[in-house]
Amino acid sequence: MKIPFSPPYIDDNVIAEVTDSLKSGWITTGPKVKALEDEIQKLSNAKRVLCVNSWTTGAILMLRWLGIQPGDEVIIPAYTYCATALAVLWAGGKPVLVDSGEDLNISVDAIRKAITPKTKAIMPVDIAGWPCDYEAIMKLVNEPEVKAMFQPTSPVMEKLGRIIVINDSAHSIGAYYDQKHTGSETDIAIFSLHAVKNVTTAEGGAICMNMPAPFDNEQLYAELRMKALNCQTKDAFTKTKAGGWRYDIVGMGMKANMADVNAAIGLAQIRQYDSLLEKRKHVFETYNKAFKDEPWSILPPSTDGVRETSYHVYALRIKDITEEQRDEIINEISKSEVAVNVHFIPLPMLTFFNGLGYRIENYPQAYENYHHEISLPCYPQLTDEQLQFITETVIKAYHTVIK
Repeated sequence: MKIPFSPPYIDDNVIAEVTDSLKSGWITTGPKVKALEDEIQKLSNAKRVLCVNSWTTGAILMLRWLGIQPGDEVIIPAYTYCATALAVLWAGGKPVLVDSGEDLNISVDAIRKAITPKTKAIMPVDIAGWPCDYEAIMKLVNEPEVKAMFQPTSPVMEKLGRIIVINDSAHSIGAYYDQKHTGSETDIAIFSLHAVKNVTTAEGGAICMNMPAPFDNEQLYAELRMKALNCQTKDAFTKTKAGGWRYDIVGMGMKANMADVNAAIGLAQIRQYDSLLEKRKHVFETYNKAFKDEPWSILPPSTDGVRETSYHVYALRIKDITEEQRDEIINEISKSEVAVNVHFIPLPMLTFFNGLGYRIENYPQAYENYHHEISLPCYPQLTDEQLQFITETVIKAYHTVIK
């Protein structure tokens, strides 16, 4: 039985929405992008949402808006995908890597120890869709002694008066925190809408804005929307109107906008996201039932009374094995044509970041999380028959390698 890892969810509703965009004669940024922004705003409870062409571009855009300068530090977990760190580097900042907790997410204690007068931002990551401890992180940046240490290097930083929290919510659209969907707990949250995500636009991202007073999130939306279009004073849709050709460039912007033809995919998906999320939850619960009595299994966090995952990745961990044994188990699973993955290879283990001086020995929990983790297929299209085949295959592979 051949089972892919994470195919996109494409049904007749998606096809109809994309076809409508194609037939409209307008396929770049326009009404469908705006409609998707409105839907994500409703889902996330954010004050404003801007859709862009990727999570990475959205993060770079926000860090540049913040005014990151050379030498400014941004605290991120060592256990994350490379985009978290690359966004900081492209914006001109210095990524400061810290270790994780046993729940895969960034350690708040490690954040505290890493804060210096050069710290300008913290970017926690919701690994596999499991929300970080937002309350603790926001409480930390608002502590008097932490605020007293803060040294702004831009007008935006001066206006905020503390470290900004930009949550890497790439995995967590639809997750819950304190009985509501996530996206409004930190200053900024950025969802990914990449092809393998719970809601996809093929490529894309969504910036959720929740800046506190005296910031005006409506004004910030307008500013970022213009920055995402090369700081052009008119978007392409407006310029096509009769007599609307004249525009100006008022700053150093980026090409970061999302196209309507992409937004159409996500628009059709998010309108039925409640049912899609329930199907993902069913996959999680099926796996949990199959593995909970296996003495070697560590089930991924899914709910704790305050938080609930978005059920994006089923990050199964296996006790008391080496990295090499984990890889052998993956090879055994692959023989049955079940595609699995690993989330993530810690940044210091990657050639580029190792070359920058980061060493995995400094992040023991990140390595511990990584070396015995196997991500199983988790998406709405999976049938109970397929789920049974996957669980049987994983259990068999474990016993084949660990005798």
